[in-house]
Amino acid sequence: QVQLVESGGGLVQAGDSLRLSCAASGRTFSSSAMGWFRQAPGKEREFVAAISWSGLRIYYADSVKGRFTISRNNAKNTVYLQMNSLKPEDTAVYYCAGDPSTDTVVAGRCGYWGQGTQVTVSS
Repeated sequence: QVQLVESGGGLVQAGDSLRLSCAASGRTFSSSAMGWFRQAPGKEREFVAAISWSGLRIYYADSVKGRFTISRNNAKNTVYLQMNSLKPEDTAVYYCAGDPSTDTVVAGRCGYWGQGTQVTVSS
């Protein structure tokens, strides 16, 4: 099993950047696909980005494509989400999640989840 802890959230202005980190414990991280999801108040959780265990397969939601970048460092058991050109509509709790299957992560049916980190973008 993998335990996940997100960090890096905060309050920023529109146009600013943030980098979220997700530190994983457990021996299976390097073989796990990882993803980022977000949930805004009153809305359902939505997919943001995913990366395969090797980093060769990467997927983004259309709403963040060109602005967000997902990456991972298997030696550090960490996955990142670099968020640039932030918009007020990016405000949400961001969750890190993982699963052995990349397709399962993209579908949002992840086996393990972090506790979330708040990102607030003011206009």
